[in-house]
Amino acid sequence: MTMGQRDHLFKVLIVGDATVGKTSLVQRYAHDSFNKHYKCTVGVDFALKVVQWSESETVRLQLWDIAGQERFTSMTRLYYREASACVIMFDVTSQSTFRNSQKWKQDLDSKLTLPDGNPVPCLLLANKCDLSPWAVTRQEIDRFSKENGFSGWIETSVKENKNVNESMRVLIEKMMSSLTGVGDISVSGHGNYISIKDASPSGWGCC
Repeated sequence: MTMGQRDHLFKVLIVGDATVGKTSLVQRYAHDSFNKHYKCTVGVDFALKVVQWSESETVRLQLWDIAGQERFTSMTRLYYREASACVIMFDVTSQSTFRNSQKWKQDLDSKLTLPDGNPVPCLLLANKCDLSPWAVTRQEIDRFSKENGFSGWIETSVKENKNVNESMRVLIEKMMSSLTGVGDISVSGHGNYISIKDASPSGWGCC
């Protein structure tokens, strides 16, 4: 690392019910690949993504893909330790995965906080937005996101690579702003739905 360069390492949790697309999200974001025949994660899987955030700052994301099956929830306290942020995913065609996002958020907040005692930044991803019909409306998602303390929500399609990089960029900006105490993710439109076009910092790029 050259003089003046700063390297940031963040642990990011990817949680939600089984089959909502968590492993697909990690593989798409970290390796730009998609396979509809992924096996269910057992326990936790890991991936690393390096992002050149600016000319002087590199961000390394340690992505923790946590199994969504009920039998693994007793282990989440161990998995959550020292995480900087979280993504909670649900399938827009499945009402139960949407409802269970609240359980995941409550589990996260009960077991993990930032050093200052505040909840970690948590982004709600409405995945499989390319499918229809949706089992939940955008208005319901927006209200749910606000009521449960999410940093915001974004509709994604991992299969079609829609808003995958953009949603993670929003989360990185949230984590970076917490280091300096200034700035925040940009939110526009109704409620706390995040407008992707307003969320990108200058100088962003991936490698």
